[in-house]
Amino acid sequence: MMVTKSALAQQLGVVAGFDDPRAPLEQYRTPPEVAASLIHTADLQGDIEGRTVVDLGCGTGMLALAAALRGPRRVVGVDLDAAPLATARDNERRVGTTSAVDWVRADATKLPLSVENATVVMNPPFGAQDGNEHADRAFLETASEIATVSYSIHNEGSQSFVESFAADNGGDVTHAFAVELDIPHQFDFHESGTEVIDAEAFRIEWGQ
Repeated sequence: MMVTKSALAQQLGVVAGFDDPRAPLEQYRTPPEVAASLIHTADLQGDIEGRTVVDLGCGTGMLALAAALRGPRRVVGVDLDAAPLATARDNERRVGTTSAVDWVRADATKLPLSVENATVVMNPPFGAQDGNEHADRAFLETASEIATVSYSIHNEGSQSFVESFAADNGGDVTHAFAVELDIPHQFDFHESGTEVIDAEAFRIEWGQ
């Protein structure tokens, strides 16, 4: 029996965030409620159970671990930074997933893995930092190459960009919904204790 979305969020509450977050990589912990909502939606669409799930830019593993709690065939978490991957391994033990997760240190936009027909889940950099604009485009490009379906979180106002990118790469946006990201005060340029960022999530079917 599928656990509820709220029960999934509760299970993910033990997932630790970044010990030393790096601003250029836009390293923020995906809130458990957001991860639970994304993965629950994916599971209802038949995109998790029995599937290969790849979390691009997995950070400390929130989305990968959420997927691993829903009976996938295989989960792979990919991140460029070794430190959050070490935290992700600890988080895997905390969460106690029944499905094993392979944690791979690699550039998610230049994937060294041979994966096909995957479900991609990701909360990529929005490109909010100067010189890093449209950082999410490269993540979508990887998704278009390895996935039959992807779920991704983007900055508010990204729908036209995501729909256009999908259409140009054989994809079709089937779902779009608003999410809120709670961003803690973790960098010097943050002015408030916690900031709530309006964002958007999309389900894209890719023509594989």
